[in-house]
Amino acid sequence: MTRSLADLGRGARFDGWQRPPWADALLARRLLAAGLVILAVILFLRGDPDTQRSTVVVAGRDLPPGHVLTADDLRTAPRESAALPDGVVHDPAAVLGATVTGAMRGGEVFTDLRVVGSRLAAVATGARDARIVPIRLADTAVADILRAGDRVDVIGGEEQGGRPARTLATDAAVVLVSGPGDGRGAKERVVLVAMDAEHATIVASASLRTALAVVFH
Repeated sequence: MTRSLADLGRGARFDGWQRPPWADALLARRLLAAGLVILAVILFLRGDPDTQRSTVVVAGRDLPPGHVLTADDLRTAPRESAALPDGVVHDPAAVLGATVTGAMRGGEVFTDLRVVGSRLAAVATGARDARIVPIRLADTAVADILRAGDRVDVIGGEEQGGRPARTLATDAAVVLVSGPGDGRGAKERVVLVAMDAEHATIVASASLRTALAVVFH
């Protein structure tokens, strides 16, 4: 049967509306690329489900240096194990009642060096037998300029009986200076210094008899 001119015209117009094969392939590639982008965003926000996580102790709020930790200051939180520093604290009981060596932000992870302890003394001095000794300064104004990390020599003042001033310890490390608003009077501010065990005994004994002085390095 022969086709009319009208039928041929309609057929020609229909053939012209057909999408070329390359257009379908391009659309498929674009849809695939968009799907991959969306999948990548979802995986990024979700994180790696196979990442190992550990429960650690973090500061429950902002903490000032020299603060004695209570249960209200501590909370636990999960953290990626691979990102945790050495000496991280997992049990709140391990730092409960300890003294913070420096200011901490809420959510910051506790380590053994963030509180006063034997580990801090060893790292501060480089001596395995290091000890931390509290001293009272003869010149209380010096406490305002001392900072954790300062290196000082500890000097004993003239004692009863005419014993002259002498150097009790050299290259001691300041690990904490008590604040003026921590419940003690300004004249009773205490400085914690780390040194080897032998000199720690000498300094502790002298501190019972007289206020001490420090010489900055």
